[in-house]
Amino acid sequence: MIRFLIDANAAVYAMDLGYEALKARLADCDAGTVAISAISYAEVAYGTYVGKSPPPEVLDAFVEAIPIMPFDEAAAREYARLPFKRARFDRLLAAHALSIGAIVVTSNVADFADVPGLMVENWTV
Repeated sequence: MIRFLIDANAAVYAMDLGYEALKARLADCDAGTVAISAISYAEVAYGTYVGKSPPPEVLDAFVEAIPIMPFDEAAAREYARLPFKRARFDRLLAAHALSIGAIVVTSNVADFADVPGLMVENWTV
């Protein structure tokens, strides 16, 4: 069962040099409890496409280890209930996490502070 959804920034940090605390927490998680939302994957993959980190082969290896979780109808319905904020990717990820009862792993905790009922953790500290 998915317990954690990785935000785009945390995923990029996990594939980058440094951020040992984040990598250690990921390594300590049981198999099948961590995923990257299709929303966050799209955000990271776009960055890769335009030449930002991570390189394509690193991103491919990452999603072999941490699967992509599809954004489904339940997540879409949850999104419709959330308060509006300009960062739509964050709102979509929050809705996805709420729809499956997962915790969002991000270094931008404040971006999610106004989402009622959402659990958020920062593994980069």
